[in-house]
Amino acid sequence: MSTLVSPSMLAADFCRLHDEVDMINRSCADWLHMDVMDGCFVPNISFGFPVIKAVKAICEKPLDVHLMIVQPERYIEQTADAGAMMMTVHQEACVHLHRTVAAIHAAGMKAGVALNPSTPVNTLEDIIGDVDMVLLMSVNPGFGGQKFIEHTIDKVKALRQMIDATGKEVLIEVDGGVQGETAPRLVKAGVDVLVSGSYVFKSENPIATIESLKELSR
Repeated sequence: MSTLVSPSMLAADFCRLHDEVDMINRSCADWLHMDVMDGCFVPNISFGFPVIKAVKAICEKPLDVHLMIVQPERYIEQTADAGAMMMTVHQEACVHLHRTVAAIHAAGMKAGVALNPSTPVNTLEDIIGDVDMVLLMSVNPGFGGQKFIEHTIDKVKALRQMIDATGKEVLIEVDGGVQGETAPRLVKAGVDVLVSGSYVFKSENPIATIESLKELSR
């Protein structure tokens, strides 16, 4: 399977949001990653459902919505109504993760589970067969442009082994510090989906940058 690329809208120019989404539409990006932050689970506030709905109206790519919020189970229907293809919640924010994953599926979306850098992948052993994707944060969530945490490579390898042992089709996504040097190593370790923000949106030619990520393969 070729690498999937999900540029992170958090790094886009919000004064030119229509143009930025148009660039994504014209690119070979597979999804558009949207980070929702509440200022509680993470020390930052980003945007909410009105922005997601507005982007959905003009975006031709599936929306990959990552909720970095407390009690994400309260917002499953709103996330579906806003047009999300994938709803990813943090394991650390969900008391009843299995129930939340089931509710996401019942709402018609694919379900992803995210792990912070300090959370080991073995915490997902009893849920891995029920999810569509695992998102490994390779920076501490809350802000873009942070330095890549090297231990993520080992986490990817461990998660890849866990998934392969189940025989299920579960994607591995990585978000944080994904750029020209880290992306090839991540894909080689077993990553399926690359989330990249600043590296894409701040580059001189974002479309070419996305294409360079798409060309990576295991």
